[in-house]
Amino acid sequence: MASVAIIGAGAAGCFCAAVLREVCPELSVTVFEAHDKPLAKVAITGGGRCNITNSFEGIRSLSEAYPRGERLMKRALKQFSQADCVEWFQSRGVPLVLQDDHCYFPVSQDAMDVVRCLLRAMKGAELRLGTKVEDFRRFPALRQAQGPTQGPPGMTATSSCPAATGHLMVNGESFDFVVVTTGGATKGLPFLESFELEMVPPVPSLFTLNIPDPSLKALMGLVTNSRISLQGTPFKAEGQLLITDWGLSGPATLKPSSYAARHLAENGYKGTISINWLCSNEESVKEQLQLLSRDNVKKQLSSTPLLPSRLWAHILSKSGIREDLRWGEIGTKGFNRLVATLTNDCYPVSGKSRFREEFVTAGGVALSNIGLNTLECKKHPGLYFAGEVLDIDAITGGFNLQAAWTTGYICAMSIAHKLHSAV
Repeated sequence: MASVAIIGAGAAGCFCAAVLREVCPELSVTVFEAHDKPLAKVAITGGGRCNITNSFEGIRSLSEAYPRGERLMKRALKQFSQADCVEWFQSRGVPLVLQDDHCYFPVSQDAMDVVRCLLRAMKGAELRLGTKVEDFRRFPALRQAQGPTQGPPGMTATSSCPAATGHLMVNGESFDFVVVTTGGATKGLPFLESFELEMVPPVPSLFTLNIPDPSLKALMGLVTNSRISLQGTPFKAEGQLLITDWGLSGPATLKPSSYAARHLAENGYKGTISINWLCSNEESVKEQLQLLSRDNVKKQLSSTPLLPSRLWAHILSKSGIREDLRWGEIGTKGFNRLVATLTNDCYPVSGKSRFREEFVTAGGVALSNIGLNTLECKKHPGLYFAGEVLDIDAITGGFNLQAAWTTGYICAMSIAHKLHSAV
């Protein structure tokens, strides 16, 4: 009987195991997980609701969703798309709902429904929790004509899988196929060293920004729809912006933290963030203010806010304008300062913070190591990679989980194809 080991019981690993159990029930599947719970990250993602995928509506180019791995994902989604993902979960007892932000969640709003669904689909696979992979290596291919071949001390390699090209040893056990799905490699992947793969140094992605400005932090809890950009770079994003007691969060912050993950890492997470509070260019904002001024000449600026009152007071203060000043008294210089602050309000960045527990890692196993259609290692047949361990990562909104489902599916189907074609 052919055997496969999956290293990592996260989204990609468990989905791969589930698909293998469905399409190759005769296959022996063993899942190794260092922690004591499978799918731990899935259980907390989306605030415990699990943003399973995204409709991709409004995504003009996949690079908008996948700053790294766009080319692979373009191919991969043709094999297992977001629509396939929705159908897969719904047909297995997890009805989904599409929200206004294009995100799919379980109707129950409970991530544990997704966890339980995957564990049911994995039935028959051996799940070894609390088992860290300390030793992973390839043992030379067997020649069936010679009979059983002696493996490493204490182990006899006896597999007769016709599709196997060599034995992959996991903690001293022999497997015909191994799928590595260990997730983000923040501390590297030392157990892969003997395979001499090209690696992309890992750096954090999807994080919030520390802003030391006390006047901004005084607005803690305020949410606006704004556009932010990292000065001196092309990285920018528009969306919901949340002001916190440490700085900035929300999608408008998380997107550029993903796009600029490497740039920010190389610069020690220092830089300058510019906020366009109205998501409009200077000319449009001037027109808005001119109309507001014309219709409220004798009114105080504080009584005619263009933004939430606390934020408006902050903007006026940064523009050097008194709140009790009337619109008819603002003057050309004051008017221009107000326009500048509304469209280009700058703050120094002093570091990063983790976004809840939903952090993502950019980097890992370079895509040059694998066949883009099968995700099988070019140098080591029988070895596959799926999920965040690859140099693929996405912005927030269900895109990272979709990459996990898709790549896990492709690995499973690639192994199934090998087995069936060898019969």
